[in-house]
Amino acid sequence: MTIDFHGAKIALLFGKERLLAYQRDDKAGIPFPGRWDLPGGGREGDESPVECVLREVDEEFGLSLAPEVVHWMRAYPSERRPGAASYFMVGALTPEQCAVIRFGEEGQQWALMKVEAFLNHANAVPHLQRRLRDYLDQAGVVKS
Repeated sequence: MTIDFHGAKIALLFGKERLLAYQRDDKAGIPFPGRWDLPGGGREGDESPVECVLREVDEEFGLSLAPEVVHWMRAYPSERRPGAASYFMVGALTPEQCAVIRFGEEGQQWALMKVEAFLNHANAVPHLQRRLRDYLDQAGVVKS
């Protein structure tokens, strides 16, 4: 069965307080230029949502993660393609994985940003902030 979805993003949490984020390139013609973003991107071929996000994490951060790293997933209406879905996932990173991050060629910088800082950052991708809040609310984690 082929799922009609546009792409997938993941909040990779390191402990309870941090997540992997990066600042997008600041160039015209790309979505959300210069904003803080989460790993992920557009679907290629017949990828499943998890295959899509794990490929993107590997391309963007040099991390080859197993599908089991994803412990929460929800489909949302795509922000960029009406009628399609976009998946948001949550997973966890180990200290060993954080130690071997190799930032790819897209983006200006990366950080293990405090979750609260991402949620309140004036220059983060707004719909990802809302989706992360959805997860935290469902998980019973209170963040401002």
